[in-house]
Amino acid sequence: MFVQLLRAIYVPQNVYCIHVDEKAPKKHKTAVQTLVNCFENVFIASKRKKVAYTGFTRLQADINCMRDLVHSKFQWNYVINLCGQDFPIKTNKEIIHYLRSKWNDKNITPGVIQPANIKLKTSQSRPEFSPEENICVSPNTRFKYEAPHNLTIYFGSAYYVLTRKFVEFILTDIRAKDMLQWSKGIRSPEHHYWVTLNRLKDAPGATPNAGWEGNVRAVKCRHEEGNVHDGCKGHYVQDTCVYGLGDLPWIIQSPSLFAHKFEPSADPLVVRCLERRHRWAVLRQADVPAEPHWHFPQQSHFNMDLN
Repeated sequence: MFVQLLRAIYVPQNVYCIHVDEKAPKKHKTAVQTLVNCFENVFIASKRKKVAYTGFTRLQADINCMRDLVHSKFQWNYVINLCGQDFPIKTNKEIIHYLRSKWNDKNITPGVIQPANIKLKTSQSRPEFSPEENICVSPNTRFKYEAPHNLTIYFGSAYYVLTRKFVEFILTDIRAKDMLQWSKGIRSPEHHYWVTLNRLKDAPGATPNAGWEGNVRAVKCRHEEGNVHDGCKGHYVQDTCVYGLGDLPWIIQSPSLFAHKFEPSADPLVVRCLERRHRWAVLRQADVPAEPHWHFPQQSHFNMDLN
């Protein structure tokens, strides 16, 4: 899945920071390192964490990569975070067009202020507990401490598109640093951290009045059946749909840049179909004539016994 994802999103003018979970087997780390060594603009994060996906370590892993990207020799304008179970719906050219035409140097952090009935009360926060990613989560109902600097806490997507100036801001601003420390005591802080800081009026590229707009990730959550989507054609894992072949029409019609969640071990044809569709779109949009070796080899997925 990692190879297919990198192959789909790779272009030589971008730069890619890969965070490999410190808990990963040595064989897996070696395989990723071997692949990364083939590209000058792809590297593994200098600091790696044992990630618990509802805990602070997931947020810290993103920030570690951002720090490496800021100090790298490569020039870049936006950072987009992906996980190993994502896949692009749009091509790199389409993503750039969307960012320039719809957002114009603004950050995309879909989310809203915490619901009015949720109050910041002193309570024991929940520890990191889940080895599985869950992006269809609810807001924290209680926080252990009041937020620093009287920040108004928002709840939103863990996925984002951030400008370079905003990344530099979160790495240096005292409010961002203090909120990062505060985030160590809450569940799934990545659903609060980015969207809250992007609502600060003086933050670079901020969108103080934004809501859920911003088509970053197409996800089917169980509680949105019949409203946002027509049900999961694969299976649910912690209320998030792992796509099946029947979900492909919905994914393809989505305006989002990427889709989540894929598990090739469950149904390898889902990613394979999307990968081929994505490759054809890239080749159609190419500014130079396509060379034969850019195409995937033709494969048949049917075994026929003619004897």
